[in-house]
Amino acid sequence: MPPVPPAASPVSDEYRFPCENCGAQLRFSPGQRRLTCEYCGHEQDIPATEAQRDHALEALDLREALADHVPPEAIEEHRVLSCNNCGAQVEFDPAQHAASCPFCGSPVVTDTGTQRQIKPAAVLPFKMTERDAHTAMRNWLGRLWFAPNKLKQFARSDSSRLDGLYVPYWTFDSDTQSRYSGERGDAYYETRTVVRNGKTETERVRKIRWTRVSGRVARQFHDVLIMASQSLPRKYVRALEPWMLAELAPYNPQFLSGFRAEGYTVQLPEGHTLAVERMNEVIQQDVRRDIGGDEQRIHSVDTRHADEKFKHVLLPIWMAAYQFRGKTYRFVVNGQTGKVQGERPWSAWKIAGAVLLVAIAVGVYFYISQGGGSVSGALDFMPSTTIGK
Repeated sequence: MPPVPPAASPVSDEYRFPCENCGAQLRFSPGQRRLTCEYCGHEQDIPATEAQRDHALEALDLREALADHVPPEAIEEHRVLSCNNCGAQVEFDPAQHAASCPFCGSPVVTDTGTQRQIKPAAVLPFKMTERDAHTAMRNWLGRLWFAPNKLKQFARSDSSRLDGLYVPYWTFDSDTQSRYSGERGDAYYETRTVVRNGKTETERVRKIRWTRVSGRVARQFHDVLIMASQSLPRKYVRALEPWMLAELAPYNPQFLSGFRAEGYTVQLPEGHTLAVERMNEVIQQDVRRDIGGDEQRIHSVDTRHADEKFKHVLLPIWMAAYQFRGKTYRFVVNGQTGKVQGERPWSAWKIAGAVLLVAIAVGVYFYISQGGGSVSGALDFMPSTTIGK
């Protein structure tokens, strides 16, 4: 993204919410609109007004932002730590100077100082507690075939702590008008005579009659989501969708209390390019429906965008990083719905055991089919095998 105007002063104090009773740090309670003290149990509601909501969820003009005309009040300055291993940039408490990376588990984290970025317009508060997310992850891992036993032991152990993290996203709005040209294919059938095995038969042959067409389609896009981070595999994050964005709340740092927030590393221009690609996929489907017929050929599509807006929003994810044989595997849980995705290792012993069992079953079947006797007789000739875990 182009350089942004200088921010005012750092907002580190904005993230401190001491308990009124004991002075300890309050933490946001997932699924509830309140802060809770883990020491004395004091609770404090997070207020919100309709006026605040209307203002906070107001999108910014995309073309103005791409031309480096971002309003100064839309910029914030914050401190992030950068992971030397995976490149993630995570926001921590201002008093914290070292921590492990929630994305890859690496303990090597470098303080990059304060940075200026576009302020989040909205946040989707956590609904799943860490216990809920842990249960969802354990159930997901339990359904994996050929997973190492150590992985399932990790999921059941108390040491498999999950990190609650707010991940940055861009949302894009656009009113589109598209002109297209192509061909419409209508199926019809002809009857022809063929000779098979010395016999004359008739059969129906499907053919396509192509007609040149052109036209227009219109589509309004609202909140096209693009992850503004490169710390997680995009295919896994896409698989966490859909998000119920109707539950977005105005950005309020109280929702972040007790959690980490990642700064965006996918800049606005790159995010917009990815969003246009997703829009084009939908427009292609609209064009095919408009062409109609049984088959379609699209020669060209010319799309004009108008009233383009964007927002920077934070979405909740629970994460766990697992080390297995020198490689890091990551699991992510949608902090709103509990949907789980992730990377997984394979147990070579279990795969080898399964292959051996299949080979034994094939051998038994072949022995019996050749008249070799009963199943018990066939098994007498099979070697005794112990399958490792």
